Amino acid sequence: MELGHLPVLAEEVMQMLAPRPGSLHVDGTVGGGGHTERILEAASPDGRVLGLDADPAAIARVGERLARFGDRLVLRQANFQDLATVAPEAGFPAVDGILLDLGLSSFQLADPARGFSFRAGGRLDMRFDPGTGRPAAELLAELDEGELGDLFRRYGEEPHARRIARAVVEARRAAPVTTAEAFASLVERVVPRRPGRAGRIHPATRVFQALRIAVNGELDALEVALDAAVALLRPGGRLVVLAYHSLEDRLVKRFVAAERRGCTCPPSFPVCVCGRAPRLRPVGPQPAMPTEAEVAANPRARSARLRTAERLAA
Repeated sequence: MELGHLPVLAEEVMQMLAPRPGSLHVDGTVGGGGHTERILEAASPDGRVLGLDADPAAIARVGERLARFGDRLVLRQANFQDLATVAPEAGFPAVDGILLDLGLSSFQLADPARGFSFRAGGRLDMRFDPGTGRPAAELLAELDEGELGDLFRRYGEEPHARRIARAVVEARRAAPVTTAEAFASLVERVVPRRPGRAGRIHPATRVFQALRIAVNGELDALEVALDAAVALLRPGGRLVVLAYHSLEDRLVKRFVAAERRGCTCPPSFPVCVCGRAPRLRPVGPQPAMPTEAEVAANPRARSARLRTAERLAA
């Protein structure tokens, strides 16, 4: 346990990345540093890792905690969508493995100043980088009912999206919805918990995810990052992605399938004219999932889906 943070599917990630002495890896979301630390240990004595995170607090925390690795760990505050420029500038023009863990760290969830969790409370901010973009509270204050409903349905796959959007608009006529507690309470009033096993999940879970994805432009960033990752990988290098949301996992699945196929010509064409060759091949289970034992030890792992693909020769 890394000071309160448990890295998800840690053994599976290490098996897929297969770090070795002298190898170069990128951890696109260092978070609590759990995966980063394991990669550095396995790549001892001279393997190096470039760690990225949009959250400046994560960079500072991991830099202090993993200082013992010296210049083997290079940290940059950056969103993984900037891989194409950040990696070469940091001395990683071609690498043996790239990890993209799309989940939140326990530190982010527990910080009431960030507003990521209705359990921690605090102002609704939800920005990975607090210095850029618009906080979630502004979206709730400014989007109309139709736009809010679309956001909750598109990014949260929330079946009660319209009802929640209507409740937000009605509530903000009296006072803005600015805190995680207020928003979660509002959702709970209009979407009661379902009986049985489904009722264990808070009714606000999907809309909190939806707001976070919208605030940080996560799906667009992931699409850019996946393409950049393939370009950075050496032949035989591996791309490992941990997703926790069906939209993210679906995007990764389709990307890998397209890169495995290569050719983009319509099926009606008798021969390929695009000339696009396959760039990836899937490796291992698609997806790999946490065991019951891991979920029992770390409930936040329950929705994790891991996909791995290997770079083919150019």
